[in-house]
Amino acid sequence: MRTIQVVNVRWFNATAWYGAFLSRLLREAGHETLFIGLDGTQSFVRAQEWGLEPVALDLNTASPLRLAALWGRMRALVRDFRPDVVNCHRGEAFVLWGMLRKAGGRFKLVRTRGDQRLPRNNIPNRWLHCHAADAIVATNSVMARHFRDVLQVPEQKIHTIYGGVDTAVFSYDESGRQRVRAGYGYGAGDFVLGLLGRFDRVKGQKELIFAVADLYHRRGLRHVRLMLAGFETATSRAEVEAWIDEAGVRDITVITGKREDVAACISAMDAGVVASLWSETIARAALEIMACGRPLVSTGVGVMPDLLPHEALCTEGDVTALADLLEKTVRDEPWRHWLQAACVQRMKTLRERDFLDTTLAMYEQA
Repeated sequence: MRTIQVVNVRWFNATAWYGAFLSRLLREAGHETLFIGLDGTQSFVRAQEWGLEPVALDLNTASPLRLAALWGRMRALVRDFRPDVVNCHRGEAFVLWGMLRKAGGRFKLVRTRGDQRLPRNNIPNRWLHCHAADAIVATNSVMARHFRDVLQVPEQKIHTIYGGVDTAVFSYDESGRQRVRAGYGYGAGDFVLGLLGRFDRVKGQKELIFAVADLYHRRGLRHVRLMLAGFETATSRAEVEAWIDEAGVRDITVITGKREDVAACISAMDAGVVASLWSETIARAALEIMACGRPLVSTGVGVMPDLLPHEALCTEGDVTALADLLEKTVRDEPWRHWLQAACVQRMKTLRERDFLDTTLAMYEQA
């Protein structure tokens, strides 16, 4: 199969990762795949690093002259590459691909929606999703219901496909666990709660810090430790450290910064935490934690109710509710083992092979 993956995302966020990872899996499986992105952006550079040989198009332009040039390049790409499927992972230029499809393009048009924002219910969106696109991919059930119930997309066009995980990279690493724990001074009796994610208000680092402080100072869990496996982006490290000092947990908290041995850092955790306030429509970090065999608890945002049992979820932004859930995770060993087994079982349907096979089946059906 010949596909074009349109990933005009500036940052290498979960949406860009979803498109790039899918592109890599398709190419490795022998399917000719073009990755189209924005020249010089984080996602474009990462695609180059992954050997995807990305093609640069000015897909986010609003200039009439550049739009005319873009239209010409898109038509030439379709003519020369002859794709079976064009999969748009962002909304910008989706209308152009829709117009090209309706103008006689001999390809199936797929829109993958990995953005947290629900598409507006207006005439252009209804035309694009109900008539121009041959299939719609939602990365969580909330988005899928919105397409069905609000935009009135025919149910047979909607496919919910969760992200996959590279299990060759993300799996439990006992030697890495021991090395990382020793490096941070964790003892055998320490219980490490870990959050994997960039420093950004959406990720809920502040709420997690104060929930862990509650466990440590008020609830008597003096063996609890906090690992923030991330680095500054929209939120600075100085701001995160100020929260740590305010909560009085400096002595039990480590910030890893950027590390290459991410799977080892995850393995060093006794439980993973997704404390996000919104977003998580794909939840890459959650999938990686689960792939490493760690029990995971989370707020109930985005795709998380699709991935975890209800008992492992709490209300986003509620520090007390998060502390209650963390206390149960730390104190109740049988429950924690049950949750760990549930995470491992769930990952059996979220491996990279299943992700690829499900996507290819959708392409064939579209």
